[in-house]
Amino acid sequence: MIFRNAINERETVSLQDRELLKVLGIEVDGINVVGKNALKEATVFACIRILSEAVAKLPIKIYRDENGIRKATEHPLYTLLKTRPNPYMSSFIFFNCLETQRNIHGNSYASIEFDKKGQIKALWPLDSEKVEIWVDDKGLFKSTNKLWYILSLPNGKQVRLKPSEILHFKGFSVDGITGITPLTYLKTLIENGRASQEYINKFFQSGMQVKGIVHYVGDLNQEAERIFREKFEQMSSGLKNAHRVSLLPLGYQFQPISLSMADAQFLENTELTIRQIAAAFGIKMHQLNDLDRSTHTNIIEQQRQFYIDTLMAILTMYEQELTYKLFLDQELNEGYYCKFNVDAITRADIKSRYEAYRIGIQGGFLTANEVRAKEEMEAAEGGDVLLVNGNMVPITEVIKKGGESIGEE
Repeated sequence: MIFRNAINERETVSLQDRELLKVLGIEVDGINVVGKNALKEATVFACIRILSEAVAKLPIKIYRDENGIRKATEHPLYTLLKTRPNPYMSSFIFFNCLETQRNIHGNSYASIEFDKKGQIKALWPLDSEKVEIWVDDKGLFKSTNKLWYILSLPNGKQVRLKPSEILHFKGFSVDGITGITPLTYLKTLIENGRASQEYINKFFQSGMQVKGIVHYVGDLNQEAERIFREKFEQMSSGLKNAHRVSLLPLGYQFQPISLSMADAQFLENTELTIRQIAAAFGIKMHQLNDLDRSTHTNIIEQQRQFYIDTLMAILTMYEQELTYKLFLDQELNEGYYCKFNVDAITRADIKSRYEAYRIGIQGGFLTANEVRAKEEMEAAEGGDVLLVNGNMVPITEVIKKGGESIGEE
């Protein structure tokens, strides 16, 4: 059994859409939004860029939960993940590439390269279009492993990889094996958005000249009709001929056909398409520079919602896959795990941040040096001591003193 990405299942545009696009002078069959071609639609490109950069800009680190959580800087994978997953890519480029492919294809992959000692040497992103997932439920490979990844190489050969040799990052999934990209279900919307762009491009390329009908009293053979059409279009079309006067031979009359974008609610429909695409990717409208309904206050709240509702689920998926595939069972038992540092997203302006630090220090659960570390400042002498407000006493002491007072009376 072979699980294939549902992106290959193409939907058709409705009859009304096709007729509308024909009126606009756009060939529907020429609009291709499958795979990387979807990036040609401006809203899709913006949404995928925002998601990929949001993931890539967060530093990922290795921690160990042993008598308290600390950074495991001694682990050999710490520098590899944080700085350079492979000799040719920084950590930012590596995760940017993975997240981009995950949103385009629904799945992104990275092969794990081991050295002769069995230690992880590098991580290499793979082209998602070259990877297929096979579930061997018939036992063809004579192995206890039932799941395989088949990688097609540039020379035409295929390589079979075990799940332990590849990192697999999924999008929305209905079977738990493969991910599904939002582009699969947004195909018609994206085609309409792409068609709108094509229409506007053609509108300006033609010098913003309206379409029309040329009336002629008499008959023209096909050759005369072709010559007249070519000469007339050459004379009236193109930016260089915009707003110029066109001359017609005697007996010809030009009747324009106007198509008002406002009457057709063109702009309103385009805005609706943008909002639907953004919602499918979990992008807030202010991130697409749509500030019509935004204020300073609700932008901060929307940014927080973006992290909680959209980014947190994506980061959790990455963290769980990296932790399970990169660490040995012994290391997992010792408390090692991967985690993105989201402080850059969640921390507010400097005034609110410092007020939160003050509460943490006075509350006795943050030290001054822990706060200085968050602000990337050097540790201060004596800054590792927990402080507490001297006016606060345990409730048991209050009860005890209360009982003594009652006894004295």
